[in-house]
Amino acid sequence: MKKIAILGSTGSIGTQALDVIARNRNRFSVSVLSCSRRIEQLCSQIEEFNPELVVVEKEKDAIILSEKYPGTQVDFGEKGLIRAAASKCDMVLNSLMGIRGLIPTYYGLKAGNDIAFANKETLVAGGELITQMAEETGARLLPVDSEHSAIFQCLQGNPEKALRRILLTASGGPFRGYSLEQLEQVTLEQALRHPKWNMGSKITIDSATLMNKGLEVIEAKWLFGVHLDQIEVIVHPQSIVHSAVEYHDGAVIAQMGKPDMRIPISYAFSYPDRLANDFDSLDLFTEGANLTFEKPDPKVFKNIQLAYDASLMGGSYPVVLNGANEVLVQLFLEGKIRFIDIQNTIEKVLNAHKPKYNLELEGILEMDRQAREAALSFL
Repeated sequence: MKKIAILGSTGSIGTQALDVIARNRNRFSVSVLSCSRRIEQLCSQIEEFNPELVVVEKEKDAIILSEKYPGTQVDFGEKGLIRAAASKCDMVLNSLMGIRGLIPTYYGLKAGNDIAFANKETLVAGGELITQMAEETGARLLPVDSEHSAIFQCLQGNPEKALRRILLTASGGPFRGYSLEQLEQVTLEQALRHPKWNMGSKITIDSATLMNKGLEVIEAKWLFGVHLDQIEVIVHPQSIVHSAVEYHDGAVIAQMGKPDMRIPISYAFSYPDRLANDFDSLDLFTEGANLTFEKPDPKVFKNIQLAYDASLMGGSYPVVLNGANEVLVQLFLEGKIRFIDIQNTIEKVLNAHKPKYNLELEGILEMDRQAREAALSFL
């Protein structure tokens, strides 16, 4: 029985992970549940999965839950997330949003726990630090993002030195084919209407700006140990091919499937095995009949190139890219800035940044704070 700690259990990834566990109770149990604000939903999860530890954001919620569930340990805040990530378990699923996922990933790896992560900001902001920690402790980083899971699956059984390039697919988001002038007019409602995936609001906006793909480029660099020029972004609006790899002999191996996040979650949980499931199967005669691929337009969607540039310059640049993006997306969700202001302001913040290198955890967090302040100052 594999014990799994779930950070972010009431979010999109967390709830789908619990669905996978509920379908495979003979193989998995839940040791930890955590959430920020959806306390009523968390209570339902506690009653169904009976975790050993529950973590919430606010102390007042922790007090209420302690009284309601006296047989369950309850903690709160950042220290609670660290405790959860470093707890005695077989795997930590980190599906937290944003830079806040970095700290529990670090301490989870330090404790020797395998990390299944949908928190791409962990490797964007702390790639060198996190991969070094994983190497030191022998803990594994197992991707849950559909694209990185696809790449991971395509690499199985093949020596990585034979890899020529990674073909990282993107849906193109709701504004595929738009001009810069059209992007200036888009609304929040339009940006939240993703054509293929049902995700949280932040990642949905990242998909609309294509920053999600820029962050995934940096994530792939660290996760698979490749150079940036070995990663090519390809827009694939059907979202059937989740990514592919090309080997030195010219062979291209792709991973295909319906856009269902439970599949990469299942693979991360059961690796190196595969779980049998009754999810809907891909029908190649209908869904796979007309697959198309195209290049993204970097003149319209600047974020992909900004991510390449930030990663190439290294040091604190990726931290600043991510931090500025997080605060700007939140401002857009609050209706305070335009959609186009996100990429334009990130570009200004990166151009003005004075980098630092060889950052430890505290240095990364400080750079993140400064990036947020810089983004606000440009507005």
